[in-house]
Amino acid sequence: MFHCRRTTTLVFAMLIVGAAVVSAHHSAAMFDKTKPLLLKGIVKEFRWVNPHAILLVEREASEGEGPTLWAVEMSSPGNMTRVGWSRTSVAVGDSVEVSTNPMRDGSHGAGCVTLKLVNKGITLNCSGADAIRAGEKTTLP
Repeated sequence: MFHCRRTTTLVFAMLIVGAAVVSAHHSAAMFDKTKPLLLKGIVKEFRWVNPHAILLVEREASEGEGPTLWAVEMSSPGNMTRVGWSRTSVAVGDSVEVSTNPMRDGSHGAGCVTLKLVNKGITLNCSGADAIRAGEKTTLP
């Protein structure tokens, strides 16, 4: 009887933890992949944090608008490390060109596709996941 109750409690606890993990992840549906946007500007902050690294870029002034601050979402630090990033890849003050998918609602946010460090002449893949999948080898015959 005790063994059955412990097993039931363990299964219930695993289901709760599993549901919490699934609900914590969000999709990229908020980004409009049909309207690529190139952000040119200066890095104001780089947050190397889970679940997604965040880059704050002050976009150059455009016609009729002054400089604007954009929040650019990236992949996780783990995924980005696998494709060549580190917490020191980007520094405050770096001049960047960021290829993005902007927010569907028009706010100053975007999903990062690639980032070019203008002052260093280096281009990095932001998402990491596509490059990781491309490099994976199947073990199936």
